[in-house]
Order: sequence, then structure tokens, then C-alpha cells
Amino acid sequence: MIGVFDSGVGGLSVWKELFRELPGEKFLYVSDSGHCPYGPKPKEEVIGRATAITEYLISRGADIVVVACNTATAAAISHLRGSYPIPFVGMEPAVKPAAINTRTGAIGVLATKGTFKGELYLRTLHRFASNARVIEQVGEGLVELVEEGNTDTPQAREIVGKYVRPMVESGVDHIVLGCTHYPFLEKVIRAFAGEGVEIVNPAPAIARRVSQVLEQLKGQGKVSAMNMGSNTFVTTGGNLELLKRMVGDIAPDDFETFIYNTIDL
Repeated sequence: MIGVFDSGVGGLSVWKELFRELPGEKFLYVSDSGHCPYGPKPKEEVIGRATAITEYLISRGADIVVVACNTATAAAISHLRGSYPIPFVGMEPAVKPAAINTRTGAIGVLATKGTFKGELYLRTLHRFASNARVIEQVGEGLVELVEEGNTDTPQAREIVGKYVRPMVESGVDHIVLGCTHYPFLEKVIRAFAGEGVEIVNPAPAIARRVSQVLEQLKGQGKVSAMNMGSNTFVTTGGNLELLKRMVGDIAPDDFETFIYNTIDL
């Protein structure tokens, strides 16, 4: 089983790509909406949440855990890898492809405070973007918009415009989505960015990496090569209907066969 978790529903943008890449696998997704957002929280608190959720996923039989949250990856993935014997796949900052492919020499990164402070982001920036001008923008309030289901509203357009317009005016030709919630705002981001700006979503690359790790485990005989695909979604928050609606918006037509639950964690 592949365990997936995020601070809320944003990680569904990663699950979507995982499901597309590995449609026959078994998934358990944890939306920690009861403790969302992670971005402003102290590192120790994020590690605590990531640890509790990981232990829940392992108790349910997870063979791989996908940390589908940039902030949790930045704060906790080293701790998780040092504490549990199963593989973890986290969110890689997609600065590299943006910096390599920029034509203007300027790229924008939209992320949370926690992600910008993370060692992984800083190392990636130093290694791959030293020759690019990087415009960083904390997306304050964007996670909450997605968690409330307000992804295409006047409020969303007002906040997104406030962040994206200055990037475009600065000459960026790539905008990196540094939070898994942000792809749900891509339509609005695109409206302000224009067709000449590439929106970089790292989720497809993460799905390919999980597929590689899974094949390695199967080759080592650590997991079954045959699986009956199933999808379970649980939330620590009270808005189960939002979770169902967002899965329904991105899932295949038979999404109603999926399982949903609320948990106390």
C-alpha cells in the first residue's frame, strides 16, 4: 500500500498523478485538515504531525509513504527516514527545471514560509539557480482558500493577483508551485501569468519517482507484484464533503467507489 499525506486536501494534486501513474495500486490518503496549515507552524510541531500520521499509515500497512506536502518534506522527511525502515518520497522543489529552461533569466517561486526555510530548497537554489534571478513569494492565505473550496472566487483572484502580478512584472517566465495546494489555483494563476509563463508543478515527477521505488520493492520481493487497486481518503478535519468533492473533481468516473472516513489523530 502507498500511504500519502498532506496538511490538508492539497496533496490530492499529487495523488492525482500517482493514481494516473499507478492505477492498480492501493492508496491511503490522509488529509490533516484539522491541523492545517503547516506553513506557519514551528518545525517541531510539523515533525510531530508527520510522525503521528506516518505511524498511522504504517499501522494500516503502508509500504511506502509519500510526503505530499512541501512544508512537511522540508521539516520532517530527514527525521522520518531516520526513524522508520520504509521508503519515503517527498516533494522536491521544482527550481531546477525552471532555472534550466528560463529564457529571461528570471523565475518565480510561490511557496510557504516553511518551504523557503527548508534546507532542501536552499540547497536546490544554490545548486541549480545560482545563475538565475529568483523572485520568492510567500503564498499567505492560499492554502486556506483551497481548504475552504474557494479556488475560483473573487477572493481567490484578488489574493492570487497580488502575488503573481509582481512576478510577471519582474520578467519571470516560469512560476514554480512550491506547495501542493497551489495546483488547485492554477487556473487563476494562469489568468494573471499569461500564456508566456510556464507554471511548474512537480507532482508528475514525484509520481514517476514513486513508481521507480515501488518497482525496486517488488524486485526485492518486499511487496507483492500483484495488487487489487483501492483508494481510501481520511481527514482529521470535519469537512469530509469537501474532501469528497475535490476527489470527485479529479478522479475517474467511478470515484464513488472510493472510501472516505474522518479520523481522530
